[in-house]
Amino acid sequence: MPPLKRPDVTNTIILPPRHAIMAAETDILVVGGGPAGLGAALGAAQAGANVIVSERYGFLGGNATAALVNPFSSYSTQRHRREKPGSLTFFPTDHGPGETVISGVLGEMVARLVRVGGVLPPSPETSYTAPFDPEAFKTVADDMLDEAGVRVLLHSFASDVFREGDRVCGAVFETKSGPVVIRAQVIIDCTGDGDIAARAGAPYEVGRMEDGLVQPMTLYFRMVEFRKAAFEAYVKRHPDQWLGVHGLWDLVRKAEEDGELDLPREDILIFGTPHENELNFNCSRVIKVLGTDVWDLTSAEMESRRQNRKIAAFMKKYVPGFEKAYMVQSGVTIGVRESRRITGEYRITAEDVLGARKFDDVIARGTYPVDVHNPEGKGTVLVYLPPDASYDIPLRSLLPRGVDNLLVAGRCISGTHEAHSSYRVMPICMATGQAAGVCAALASRGATTPREVAAQDVQDELLRQGANLKRG
Repeated sequence: MPPLKRPDVTNTIILPPRHAIMAAETDILVVGGGPAGLGAALGAAQAGANVIVSERYGFLGGNATAALVNPFSSYSTQRHRREKPGSLTFFPTDHGPGETVISGVLGEMVARLVRVGGVLPPSPETSYTAPFDPEAFKTVADDMLDEAGVRVLLHSFASDVFREGDRVCGAVFETKSGPVVIRAQVIIDCTGDGDIAARAGAPYEVGRMEDGLVQPMTLYFRMVEFRKAAFEAYVKRHPDQWLGVHGLWDLVRKAEEDGELDLPREDILIFGTPHENELNFNCSRVIKVLGTDVWDLTSAEMESRRQNRKIAAFMKKYVPGFEKAYMVQSGVTIGVRESRRITGEYRITAEDVLGARKFDDVIARGTYPVDVHNPEGKGTVLVYLPPDASYDIPLRSLLPRGVDNLLVAGRCISGTHEAHSSYRVMPICMATGQAAGVCAALASRGATTPREVAAQDVQDELLRQGANLKRG
């Protein structure tokens, strides 16, 4: 079953005019209900704004639920510990405890997940990551938005902006009920791909500077009926084959020589979950595809499923403890690491990240390393911040150039290809979302634009909401 190919010649047609349902008006419209969108909606609501959040799937969570990305990567400063061969864990072993740098909405979500048994709390055993249950995540997200009075529209794909004259004042959504328009004083683009900002005319960059290639896509999948004792016995016999969450090099090499595996990355990468005998796989790698291109997305989804079938079969045949394991679920959608990066008033660089730079207009902090998956094939570059260090994300990186009543949050904020590889992870996305929500609410309250809101006012409200910022 081949994917539909991009036409060799692009012929365009003019569609007839159409009517749309004017569904609602609101102070703040959040487009996208992933980690950034949840942070934005809750940040804006806690700041007193009337908020609507739209989501293209039938549930909230984005990459956390639809793409099965897991766990919440470390959101504390790192004190590097060397990975030890033979480590009997499915959690990272290369960093340790430090100062918590992201709290606010994320902290509340983790606390609620703990109460319902939907997460393993950050601890030395999880290397200060938080592995969560995606189904628990969905219900907790529903509850948090409901309690905050945030209105939600699911099954709504944002296709365009709505203009009155030259002003962008809403978004158009494709739905089973036909086109729907939601008007808003301020819009927050949490689509990941910067879809709304691009439609509004904001400038953007794609990929690395030298050739425009982006980081590869990955389709996560889960396996169950894993028998840990048998795997641990293998690791004790072959300690050089497992380093925390990755390894199995000799088994991979043998399977490739036997023609039963063509692993697209350098090793097998597996993460533990809150459930015994269940593991989450981050192994497929589809290169030279772009998440804003429907033809690429189609071929990437099909290719990643082909890869995952082979990876699951390899685990069953070659790896002790997986003889009776099976793939129970893959992501509803492939995970997109990188697409558009909207050009903002400030562009975060790798030097900012690795140099732990501080900004007067800080609205979020990050500690995750520069983590570049090779856009051309195997290999991953991982460069850590200094021990106990964190970097600031400035409010200016959330403000697209040339568009007044729009903010961006999540992985599409303004930065370089290398810096993006750090701030793209879910905890940081949720933090930038919360900041964008606060800024939007203050702009709406003051009948002004987000660009004119004082950074100190945003910081004061974020601190009131429990965010962890360092000023001065």
